[in-house]
Amino acid sequence: MKICIVTDTWNDVNGVCTTLRNTVNELTAMQHTVLVIEPSQFKTIKAPKYPEVKLSWNIWKVGRKIRDFEPDAIHIATEGPLGFAARWYCKVERRSIPHNTSYHTKFPEYMNQMYKLPISWGYYVMRWFHKFSTKVLVTTESMRNELSHHGFERLEVWSRGVDQTIFNPKAVIGPATAKRPILLCVSRASIEKGLDDFCQIETTGTKILIGGGPYLDKLKEKYPDVKFLGYKSGPVLAHFYASADVFVFPSKSDTFGVVMLEANACGTPIAAYPVTGPKDVIVQRLNGFMDDDLEQAVVEAMHCDRAAVAKNSLQYSWRACTMTFLNNLPIITHR
Repeated sequence: MKICIVTDTWNDVNGVCTTLRNTVNELTAMQHTVLVIEPSQFKTIKAPKYPEVKLSWNIWKVGRKIRDFEPDAIHIATEGPLGFAARWYCKVERRSIPHNTSYHTKFPEYMNQMYKLPISWGYYVMRWFHKFSTKVLVTTESMRNELSHHGFERLEVWSRGVDQTIFNPKAVIGPATAKRPILLCVSRASIEKGLDDFCQIETTGTKILIGGGPYLDKLKEKYPDVKFLGYKSGPVLAHFYASADVFVFPSKSDTFGVVMLEANACGTPIAAYPVTGPKDVIVQRLNGFMDDDLEQAVVEAMHCDRAAVAKNSLQYSWRACTMTFLNNLPIITHR
């Protein structure tokens, strides 16, 4: 099958890219032909307040790329300029081309935090964007319930996976040199991720933040006791996961958090708030702990059995994730 995926993020370090790239790898292994329409194929400008995010502007090329590829199915992954151009091609220029979409990011909440736009406005735009989709793929059951409350329809859960060959308890390379307990957070350094809450945790051990972004310099200035290590990936990142005593996920606005699966696969329990994302991953006292008091969540998470944490993570695979993706694709029967 020929599958076209349109996304406004592809070479970035985030959960959306991790999901899409692993899905494409699995689809290719299944002998499907995949065209990814992404920002490097276009002229771009830097997003306001997010210079690492590139926004495509010569988006009139999107329709031609889709037409020339002649796909059997179309998935629009993001609500950015490329996603809007693909939606326009499918439902305005041609009107009869079926497609589905996915909802990865709580844009209404982000736009409210960053630019003070009313959340209701954001959800109006999101409903409009997704209303013609044959299926709207969401990360968790909690997210499906939340979006249904906001008036979204045709919602289906598309979970996430983890590469167990990289992320596993054997990823530890020698003894950790940092003072224990080691509290680890892996996140894009932006204001909506709740990283101040992580950095303010009181501990006799070591706090390590891995990741970069527009808020990183401010965090370094405010919290000199935290070790900031920048971006890490692959086996190096797995080593930090496996060496940590607790993985702290302080975000209250993420729809999922692939980093939680990666930490669990390495045997490291999670401490988080009881919000969308953690609620669908964490089983209290089995693979982590959730509490409105993040410091208390850290204390409780430390009691989890690491072998049980790793065993519980085996349910998440990219092949299962990709099969869900495939099963919800609308097939184009005419062009």
